[in-house]
Amino acid sequence: MARSVLRTKFISHGTLGSKDLEATRRFYEEFLGLEVVRTSPVSLMIRLGGNHVYAVVYTKKKERMPRVYHNGLDVDTDADVDEAWRACHSQAAQWGLHDIDKPSARHGTYSFLFWDADDNAWEILSNPKGGYTWIFEQGDLEGRGHFERGFRHKRPDAKKETA
Repeated sequence: MARSVLRTKFISHGTLGSKDLEATRRFYEEFLGLEVVRTSPVSLMIRLGGNHVYAVVYTKKKERMPRVYHNGLDVDTDADVDEAWRACHSQAAQWGLHDIDKPSARHGTYSFLFWDADDNAWEILSNPKGGYTWIFEQGDLEGRGHFERGFRHKRPDAKKETA
């Protein structure tokens, strides 16, 4: 890899907005299963399964997160995705969930998206351990890349065909 201008070493965090930090904290802990700590009167910090964290900041004028900027939460299997989809539907009113997509195969995985009460977009997806690192480790992709039909067979947990 070429030497970069900035000597960065780690993507440490991202930022999400919240209209109500207490309600958001309950949703993150009780529904999404995230670790949450209060970092100030106007912020939280969340994480799950690693060292990358998100700062969650109170904002009065929170706008809807566009679909393309969603946040992914991995589960083990396609059946777990379906179970999460059913849970989102059955508890939508309780948590303020809306625009819950139907699960489908996409970019090498099986997933669905939904928006929470803060209008943050979430994707629940089946992925091997390490998340999308299996795609990153393939390097630069040609043609349609991860949108290629049948791309999922390149996953490290894909069943290998025997001759």
